[in-house]
Amino acid sequence: MIKYRLLCDADHEFEGWFRDSVDYDAQSKDGLIECPACGSGIVRKAVMSPSISRRSTGSREMRLAEVRRDMSKAVERARNYVEKNFDYVGDKFPEEARKIHYGEEKERGIFGEATGKEVREMIDEGVQIAPLPGVSKQDASKKPDRAGKPKISPAAAKKLN
Repeated sequence: MIKYRLLCDADHEFEGWFRDSVDYDAQSKDGLIECPACGSGIVRKAVMSPSISRRSTGSREMRLAEVRRDMSKAVERARNYVEKNFDYVGDKFPEEARKIHYGEEKERGIFGEATGKEVREMIDEGVQIAPLPGVSKQDASKKPDRAGKPKISPAAAKKLN
């Protein structure tokens, strides 16, 4: 594995791990690398110093925290993209996804809710679906759950009572 410091065209710096330099070159050529902060696909390698192994657990913990932060930002960007560009169909998601899959409705991006059983059935039918990662605090107050009630965490519900 090789770690590169990367920069996007907006000067956001982040790290990327690759199997080797050939893997980085292939992913870069195919446009598969993007900035976790802004989503830009215009990314280049930054100047790096040689890696020197250290025994400090603090640096490992800091790196893990940084990776978690970067992943959270990427998840938030993905969710925001879906919410801005796809149609929210609520608990009608399984029905709408099947209509699109079977050509009964025009193909379009949708998102909504489905039970575990509904998800398994759609997958068995070959309906192309993917989970939408993470629910932001802001989303919890905007969209009701399947029963029509606002989504809130158990901790928040406790505070309200």
